[in-house]
Amino acid sequence: MRGSAAPTSPGAWDARSEALLGAPALTPPAADTLGPHTAEDTVDTPASGITPAPGETAPAPPRDTDREAPTAPAPAPDADGAPDTDAAPGTDGAPDTDAAPGTDREAVAGTTPPAPVPVARPRRGNADPVKVLMHRHRELCERAVDPLEIAAGLEAQGFTDRTAARFRHRDVFSLAEELYARVPRGSAPAAPPVPAAPGTDAWVLAALAPGAAAALTGIGLTFTHGPVRTAVGAAGALLLTGALLLAVRRGPFRAPDGGTVPAARLWTLWLLAYAVCGDGLLTQVLSGGPDGPWDLTPGPLLGLALAVAPAAWCARLFAHRARRRIADSRGLADFAASAQALLLGTVTLQLLALTVLLGLTAFSPGALALGALLLLARLLTVHGFPETAAAALAAAGAAEALALASVLAARVPVPGFDGLAAPVRAVVDTWGPGAVPTLVCGATALGLLAHATGALSRASAHATP
Repeated sequence: MRGSAAPTSPGAWDARSEALLGAPALTPPAADTLGPHTAEDTVDTPASGITPAPGETAPAPPRDTDREAPTAPAPAPDADGAPDTDAAPGTDGAPDTDAAPGTDREAVAGTTPPAPVPVARPRRGNADPVKVLMHRHRELCERAVDPLEIAAGLEAQGFTDRTAARFRHRDVFSLAEELYARVPRGSAPAAPPVPAAPGTDAWVLAALAPGAAAALTGIGLTFTHGPVRTAVGAAGALLLTGALLLAVRRGPFRAPDGGTVPAARLWTLWLLAYAVCGDGLLTQVLSGGPDGPWDLTPGPLLGLALAVAPAAWCARLFAHRARRRIADSRGLADFAASAQALLLGTVTLQLLALTVLLGLTAFSPGALALGALLLLARLLTVHGFPETAAAALAAAGAAEALALASVLAARVPVPGFDGLAAPVRAVVDTWGPGAVPTLVCGATALGLLAHATGALSRASAHATP
């Protein structure tokens, strides 16, 4: 029988059939009848010499990856001398086209390759999120004198406690402490601290200067008459203006460089001037005047000038307590609540002191409202909101000027203009001329207080200048 399955020689039958069919040889192979393909080269057998039963898989021998794979020898010739192409590496004698060069011997023998071990993907994202924030705000962290300044800077840029949670911190303050600890400071030695005593004496003297200037002017106006009294009044007005400028440039009333709107000073002088002569001028304008010099009331101005010292002390108390609350608070919401209560307490304390001083000089509800407006405007200017303060002072000054202008415009012989003075005339007839500055300054102060309650309760408003 000739065919692909019929052996051509006993040696080929005994050796190659055992290798291909996995069955034990019927006769021991002879050394001289074996061809180049021996059983050892064709199939791996166990070291014990036991051939596995049909259907079982022989255990794979250990692989030596350092040794090169042996070169497949040429096929054994048939009895007639032709190469044996009938018996192929497959079990059915057909050529095995599936086994490509370089395939493992276990795969050729029919064994299942091991499953690939899953490789864990690298975790995406930065393992240190604070490092990114540190590089982004390096300039802020390098020039900060303490962690509170970093917290204020972050809060000014929109950071909240919820934002800090993304950086694995419970609040902005703890995040600022880590940034302050990790960012190195400059290598230059720090400047020696300025002695506290001379600085304290300087701002105290500056805060007392307006009250002293107003008191001297009031005494001079009391004991002089005629042209001398006018000269004393003019000199006192200049002296008081210089003292007020000195007071706002020293100590707790000092704003950061470039933090003052120049127009705010002009509106402040206008409001103070109206407190002295506005009520007398409005009375004469309503009566058809002015027909000559009108009455001056320097008493409210003296009370306001004396109140500069307690106002400066209240501003200093508010700034120091607010920074201490930043250190003690454990969240922006906690600090905001405490800062709002501190602001309301500061304004109330200043109003009590001003009420006492106005009671000693000449009490006026308009001067009391003006004192509250000036205090809130200066606090906002010192803590970084000068535009809002200037806008509030401008609104109050413009309202007082509009009250006088509406009465004068009512005299124009144009139909409908006579009704422009009706609101002002009704207010003055009901509560007196002092009701105009009281309503104007009081309403403006309430609006400014509502804004300051939200603006000054932010940590960024109390950063170190």
